[in-house]
Amino acid sequence: MPNEYARALGNRLRSIRQQQGLSLHGVEEKSEGRWKAVVVGSYERGDRAVTVSKLSQLAQFYGVPVEELLPGGGPSRPAMEPPPRLVLDLEKLSGVNADDAAPLARYASTIQSQRGDYNGRVLSIRQEDLRTLSVIYQEQPSVLAARFIGWGVLRHATPNDQLES
Repeated sequence: MPNEYARALGNRLRSIRQQQGLSLHGVEEKSEGRWKAVVVGSYERGDRAVTVSKLSQLAQFYGVPVEELLPGGGPSRPAMEPPPRLVLDLEKLSGVNADDAAPLARYASTIQSQRGDYNGRVLSIRQEDLRTLSVIYQEQPSVLAARFIGWGVLRHATPNDQLES
């Protein structure tokens, strides 16, 4: 009988596979037989233990970080999700190393242009903006948010902030 962790791991594996629109047989076909449907199915049910090496290979096959496959890992974990409304401090952004901050500064400038919002002090951003920036910076949104917070340019929105809807 599978333990709770094996069942949770299996649920994560199934969820990732289904998000990619693959059936168990689709995984076998796409992997050209590397991943047998019966084996992947047994991992998903928690009936068969998956080694760290196999989990890493499966993550690579699905094109996701290994932590996405682990229960409680990846962005689906509530503690790792950035807050829904964030504020960029544009004044502090100008003091960050230009090489590091250039993509963020360009993105903020684009948002300002689209919104016609040129107050120059703060700019509200949404989770979707942070996800887009995470693609640009090639980091998970939670890791990127922590970096921006470390730079002093990102904080949670307060009632005093002028936020765009």
